[in-house]
Amino acid sequence: MPRYTSSPLAERSRALIASLQTAEGAYPASPTFSAYTGYSWFRDGAFIADGMSATGEAESAERFFDWCAAVLTDRADHIHWIVAETRAGRPPAGAQMLPARYTFAGGAGDDEWWDFQLDGYGTWLWAVVEHSRRHNVDAGRWSQAIGLTTDYLVASWDRPCYDWWEEHSEHVHVSTLACVAAGLDAVTDAGLLDGAREAGARDASAAIRRLVQERGTLSGHLVKWLGSTAVDGSLAAALAPLGFADPRSATGAATIDLLERHLTVNGGTHRYLGDTFFGGGQWPLLSCFLGLAQLAAGDRARAVELYEWAASTATEDLDLPEQVSAHLIAPGMRWEWVDRWGTVATPLLWSHAMLLRLGAELDATAPDSAADTSAAPATDSVLEGLAR
Repeated sequence: MPRYTSSPLAERSRALIASLQTAEGAYPASPTFSAYTGYSWFRDGAFIADGMSATGEAESAERFFDWCAAVLTDRADHIHWIVAETRAGRPPAGAQMLPARYTFAGGAGDDEWWDFQLDGYGTWLWAVVEHSRRHNVDAGRWSQAIGLTTDYLVASWDRPCYDWWEEHSEHVHVSTLACVAAGLDAVTDAGLLDGAREAGARDASAAIRRLVQERGTLSGHLVKWLGSTAVDGSLAAALAPLGFADPRSATGAATIDLLERHLTVNGGTHRYLGDTFFGGGQWPLLSCFLGLAQLAAGDRARAVELYEWAASTATEDLDLPEQVSAHLIAPGMRWEWVDRWGTVATPLLWSHAMLLRLGAELDATAPDSAADTSAAPATDSVLEGLAR
């Protein structure tokens, strides 16, 4: 049985991420891509930290969590203002909400960006708790930042905002809701909140699940945004590793099926139908998320195939790209983005981290005999499938 986390590509991934992590603890999205240089995202960084944590790089993950905590505590007064204004019925404009990305020094930056995104703040909460459980670490060292984040999300979770891809700010996105709920569930289950905060977080998580049941599913599967009929590659993360929906439930099975049939070609997963960014290519990190979902649903063989496809996108220098152009949805749009920002981001640290994360899960669940892929969905109830 291969050890995925000790392969040359895995070793390169860990070394690359560690070497590029800044003195402050931030993870650069990509060291050379023009639109990303100088910035770290809470969402990308949280998943990068989780990948590093899962492969034994605990100190690196904690340095990132320290950076996140410093960014948040430096903005404590602003977060208190956002929460107070929202509770008073005066929710601040998107431009006044917390940004999705920060400079390595923790600043908001001067570049215009599609900044109001909530998912990263839920993801960092989830990643902190996952790491703390994995390595028996006291998450209390980040308690002030965890409390601030919880207040911010409880006050704001139902607002439309940009999705993972910095698009469609007019919608409430199911992947965003999954990140928020996963983060709130994690910190409440870990006992990291006081009584009032814990009650508010549990109420918000329950409300998110009711809303997704009512408007975030169609024909039994999760959808891209509330009221949509489409799916998005990011929905795989709602199943695994976030665990917002049970991968073995009817909802999980139907969502995986749609992601495979609508967005995945020869192992490479697209973001969504209609994607035009760099022509709408296939993303290694999304194949890894889908691999995690397939593995959690019981299909190890398919998870291995998705891992192998993602690994196959590495360059001769073992750098993983953001996306590849072997199968484009909108080939005529590719050069418009190349002319605007240069070639596709390579390496992308998030891609490397997701390969590490899937590899770690494949190693941890390696069976003594052939995997049983015949497990039936655990429930036919959509609400029960949104596991709590």
